[in-house]
Amino acid sequence: MFKGMDISKVTELYDPSFTWDFVKRLKDTTTMKLVLKGIVTREDAEIAVEHGVDGIVVSNHGGRAEDTLRPTIECLPEVVAAVKGKIPVLVDGGVRRGTDVFKALALGATAVGVGRPQAWGLAAFGQSGVEAVLVILRRELEKIMRQAGTPSIRNITRASVAL
Repeated sequence: MFKGMDISKVTELYDPSFTWDFVKRLKDTTTMKLVLKGIVTREDAEIAVEHGVDGIVVSNHGGRAEDTLRPTIECLPEVVAAVKGKIPVLVDGGVRRGTDVFKALALGATAVGVGRPQAWGLAAFGQSGVEAVLVILRRELEKIMRQAGTPSIRNITRASVAL
């Protein structure tokens, strides 16, 4: 898959040579689904769709790449609008509570990634800590769904949140 690619000069976490041409080449090289993480603007979302990606993850990489820019929840609506339902839009970053999951779904996310709370649960209590985090997130999500009058995930819409 990487035949002909010179990766010997990749010395940093974010290589500037990873361009849209690279994305096209990667898409053309594999039959696997290609999901891009780190899309935070309407323009990049539109270009990703043009290049045939199969999904997008709205992410600022835990703030490590863009620590002074907008949080992912603020980027989500414009990315969702840009893809026009053509591909799934996932979101990660800043998800700490079930209400965060609810808001992301209401703003159009297809799915929500949760990282740090699970890591904290793992560090504190191992597998049972991760399981406890997931139970808490689910309980909080179900509670806010009841409070908002949304009996199922498909009933969560943009009207469910105030901007």
